[in-house]
Amino acid sequence: MRKRKPKPRIIAGDPRYNDTLVTKFVNHMMLQGKKTTAYSIFYDAMDIIKSKMEGENELEVWKRALNNAMPQVEVRSKRIGGATFQIPVELPAARKVSVGMKWLIKFARARSGKGMAEKLAAELMAASKGEGAAVKRKEDTHRMAESNRAFAHFRV
Repeated sequence: MRKRKPKPRIIAGDPRYNDTLVTKFVNHMMLQGKKTTAYSIFYDAMDIIKSKMEGENELEVWKRALNNAMPQVEVRSKRIGGATFQIPVELPAARKVSVGMKWLIKFARARSGKGMAEKLAAELMAASKGEGAAVKRKEDTHRMAESNRAFAHFRV
């Protein structure tokens, strides 16, 4: 669309928590259009978190994990003259959330363990404590942006 931005789609809340953020997470996690399977994996992971982290609300653990995995800045490549510079750029709110979700899911899939629900639960619990591969990726991204701060005046 040339002239105007498309209207953002209205996403309904999920069945258990009635939260639109959970629906977005499940949509990112879904493979080959199997939304029911994605929901069952997510809810199984939440049940595992509830049983392992007694005294804490599983939705709060998930939100804390997502918050800890969301990057604030990223680097974008830009060619200037003959050289390519890594330019740090602050992220819009929607992209922060999207990237954080994708990293949590990616590193949960890469974990060793039985079943996606257990892997996801382990990654979410680690991320909520400030550990795990998704949080490490965020810190690496921030470190890279900090080291390339000198090129910030080339902002895209």
